[in-house]
Formats: sequence, C-alpha cells, structure tokens
Amino acid sequence: MKIFAASTAVLLGSALLAGCGQEPVSFKSNVKPILDANCAECHIGNGAGLQKSGLSMESYESLMRGTKFGSVVKPGDSVGSTLNILVEGRADPSIKMPHGKRALTPEEIATLKNWVDQGAKDN
Repeated sequence: MKIFAASTAVLLGSALLAGCGQEPVSFKSNVKPILDANCAECHIGNGAGLQKSGLSMESYESLMRGTKFGSVVKPGDSVGSTLNILVEGRADPSIKMPHGKRALTPEEIATLKNWVDQGAKDN
C-alpha cells in the first residue's frame, strides 16, 4: 500500500510540475512579430490572402474576427484552430501557410500553438 501511495504521489507531482513550467505567451511580444514577419505581406492591406479569405492580421481584433468562412483561432484549442492547422501543414499541402514562402520554424509554430492553448489572449 505504501508503494502505491508513493508511486501515486510521484506521478501526480510530475504531472503538476509539467503543466507549471510553460511561460505565458504574449500576443504583442511573441505572436504579432511572427505574424508580421511571415503573414503580413498577404494578410494586411490589399494582400492576396486578405482578398481571397477576408483574413486580416493587422491587429488582434482582426485576427480573432477570422475569415469570411469563419474563425481561424479557437482559444484553448490549437488542434482545432485553422491558424495552427495551416502553419503546421496538417491540411492539404497546397494551402499550407505561409503560401509560397519559407515554412515557420518549429519555435514559431510552438509559440503560436502555446498562445492558442493558453487562451489566445490579447496581452
């Protein structure tokens, strides 16, 4: 019984610590610079991406408004967020974003994923 209790305590403690180590991701400091460097050319002003989809990445508000087809960010759900699906290449390769440009780095993808999973806050 003591071994079971000790094992349970170790597993529970490990699980709690694993969730505590993640730094908060800031839209202004971490996410917006990625979008500006990789997405703004097509999704701001008269860019082709804005014209085709209606998705503007000019501001937090416009990103959260989504496209003419629906939202692209589901706060708390990077697996179901269109933004993450497209930059991670989980959709048809012909629509992987950024289209026709270099793929986002694993670090950039992780930042976007963590931001969405943390609630996609305007911080």
